[in-house]
Amino acid sequence: MIRTALPRTWSLPWTGRTTALSGVLLLLAVEGLAVGVAPAPLRLFLSGVLIGASVVGLLLALLLAHSRQRAGRSVAERVAAGEDDAQWFSARSLEGFPMEQVRPLLLAPDAPGLNRLYTAWVFATHGHDPQWIAHHLDLPTPTARLLVAAARKPNTSAPSEALSEAPSRRRPQ
Repeated sequence: MIRTALPRTWSLPWTGRTTALSGVLLLLAVEGLAVGVAPAPLRLFLSGVLIGASVVGLLLALLLAHSRQRAGRSVAERVAAGEDDAQWFSARSLEGFPMEQVRPLLLAPDAPGLNRLYTAWVFATHGHDPQWIAHHLDLPTPTARLLVAAARKPNTSAPSEALSEAPSRRRPQ
């Protein structure tokens, strides 16, 4: 019995990139066929339109790839690059944050992160309601209610401090 060696075929794994590459190659073949079949006076116009469309498609693909790459970076890489979320929260924007009421929530299993609670606090101080905060930040509604109630509670120390720091209106005699 004689054995014949069959040539090895090289195959690509069928991924999103393979699909995109196949689509681009098919599109190029169709474009070449369209330019070849078009009447002579329309070939130059059709070639310009197809080149323009290809450039726009390439730019959109590069923009999509860049945004996906940027979104896929890990938290550690973002912190190392100086893109830490802590810079969004100043001491002034976090004044009155109810840490004592929130502390048991932070120690519970499946607890939300402190930065998410800070974000919810900032939204609460800007007048957002608990349902909106719970929906957009994926927080439990009772937690959002606690933050909104604390944000709406008048600060009792502020008026006395404001009175003590206010300049006297009397004119010296």
